[in-house]
Amino acid sequence: MAVLEPGKIRNVAVAGHRGTGKTSLVEALLFQSGATARLGSVDQGTTVSDWEEEEQRRKLSLSASLTHADWQGCKVNLLDLPGDAGFQGDLCAALPVVETVLVVVNGVFGVEVQTSRVWARAEALRRARVIAVNMLDRERADFERVLTQLREQLSPRCVAVTIPIGSEGGLTGVVDLIHRTASIGGGAGREPAATEVPSELVDLVEALRTRLIESAVESDETLMERYLEGDEIAPAEIVAALERSVATGNLFPVVATVATRNLGTTALLDLLVECSPSPLEAEPLLAVGSGTAAFVFKTIADPFTGRISCFRVVEGTFSGDTQIYDIRTHSKERIGHLLVMQGKEHIDVSQLAAGDLGAVAKLKDVQTGDLLLDHDEAIDAPPLVYPEAVMSFAIDPKVKGDEDKLAAGLRRLHEEDQTLSARRDPQTGELVVSGLSQMHVEVAVERLKRRFGVDVELHPPRVPYLETIRKQARARHRYKKQTGGRGQFGDCEIVIEPLAEREGYEFVDEIVGGSVPHSFRPAVDRGVQEAMLHGDLAGARVQGVRVRLVDGQYHNVDSSELAFKIAGSMAFKDAYAKADPVLLEPIMEIEVTVPDEAVGAVNGDLNSRRGRLHGMSPLGGLTTIQADVPMAEILTYAQTLTSLTGGRGEYHMHFLRYEEVPPHIAAKVVEETLKLRAAGGRV
Repeated sequence: MAVLEPGKIRNVAVAGHRGTGKTSLVEALLFQSGATARLGSVDQGTTVSDWEEEEQRRKLSLSASLTHADWQGCKVNLLDLPGDAGFQGDLCAALPVVETVLVVVNGVFGVEVQTSRVWARAEALRRARVIAVNMLDRERADFERVLTQLREQLSPRCVAVTIPIGSEGGLTGVVDLIHRTASIGGGAGREPAATEVPSELVDLVEALRTRLIESAVESDETLMERYLEGDEIAPAEIVAALERSVATGNLFPVVATVATRNLGTTALLDLLVECSPSPLEAEPLLAVGSGTAAFVFKTIADPFTGRISCFRVVEGTFSGDTQIYDIRTHSKERIGHLLVMQGKEHIDVSQLAAGDLGAVAKLKDVQTGDLLLDHDEAIDAPPLVYPEAVMSFAIDPKVKGDEDKLAAGLRRLHEEDQTLSARRDPQTGELVVSGLSQMHVEVAVERLKRRFGVDVELHPPRVPYLETIRKQARARHRYKKQTGGRGQFGDCEIVIEPLAEREGYEFVDEIVGGSVPHSFRPAVDRGVQEAMLHGDLAGARVQGVRVRLVDGQYHNVDSSELAFKIAGSMAFKDAYAKADPVLLEPIMEIEVTVPDEAVGAVNGDLNSRRGRLHGMSPLGGLTTIQADVPMAEILTYAQTLTSLTGGRGEYHMHFLRYEEVPPHIAAKVVEETLKLRAAGGRV
């Protein structure tokens, strides 16, 4: 494969809401360009980009897949991105390395939650955008209605470039407004024959074409003057004006497609090549200065090939069999064979030009987000910002002895997907895996079994409660042990009292004189802190306490640090029982985005979960609800939200603060703790 000039490359992220037919559209673009010999099917599991077993079984894209097509002498790199909100980590990493985002919209549902989020991310990164209204042969699909939604909810600068002929089941083709031509029939051939516009559409086509031209020529004063003077604007001039407007984000072309019938793909490929910016025309990813540089935007944890790092060449020409530096670690890495990805197929190449996308296998320490240079230099790579995890499960191997395999598998999966994380909860001792949705975590479990041979069980994690006190209390404890030889003796008196913010811990030495020698006082502190690790209510860590050491007694021979540590621990437990201890629970700030018609049901459900609503923000058919909800009430919220919104709602949350648990709820938690202790379980 010859090295291409950057001006002959188009990098396109195909993104949108789940169920809009993105993968089918990528498949149609590959087929139409001649990159594949047949039109694959998502239902049959035969598409190029959805090649993993989990994707084929679920009929859903779960990770970014890199493909490419050749069209009009240009290489079009197509990044097929997941539309489900639980797998949007790849979207965050992919958008910085492309110049254009192809936003795919369902012709029935129009603008959905993830559509708006994709648009906002692309807007923030100043990426050019092209919109494909897909699935227009479905019942209740309506191109005109969706086009109106796009203008109202995304941008008034959305303008139709092609329109459908017919509607729903009667859709037979598309009209190209630029060239005043029509394509009829389903995609049996790679080059559908252009025909005349049906007579019944002529007036509509002329009206929409006029709007298209008026929008396009605004970027060119000379062209605008000619148009206002009545000159005919040639198709090539419209395309050139569109290119300038699309590249600057002043215009967003909208095309009509039916991917499963390969309708509208020729016009879409033309649009991507002729009107979307090349790497030469777009703002650079980062300034390197000189030499060769590449930015890693995805890692694939392949159990056979090993780690595969997908990258964009930022500067220079990237060659195989060379040495590079990872700027994050300042370590050397040896580049072996360079690869061009076509789904799961790997094509060896010797070089890749600036702006191109490729991959390399078996780099030792390279991670997603790393910058690779041909020389060691201190350069900051653009940070990748990921959404916070919203769903957590405790995870255990089904087979004892698989703990190490489980940990290694989770590390490999995290390398591939930065939004999937695992941690050992210091309070509960559980290994907790967290992701962006329940499905996200379930897919990780499937991959653990298939790739790494680890079968696991998931269960809701224990809530990380805390304990604190509401009043002052005093206690004294004497630890005395005599076993024939040297004994153990430690005696201390402490006062405990609540801190105003119910956070932290303070130890105050108020000993006057020598009732407790200085050398033994830190041991009392250590004993208190050890006792605070597990409170007597629910076995949770105690916080928000000040401990004052006020008195004590020692023995010249038998006193030791150990004795005073034990005395301090027991004194704290005695005082804690008298200090009106209470249970604290984590409160999460949650933001739920739902269709307007589901707002009442969702609000009612949040209220039933002890939630406190504190704001609603409507935006074009969707409403975002802000609320504070106890973590204990939303461990399994994802399933409920899916049921209430028909799968069209999504949420994000983060920890906000700890609050006192209501007495009736606290009583249940304490009762469950006592049962667990009686059964010999870990508290």
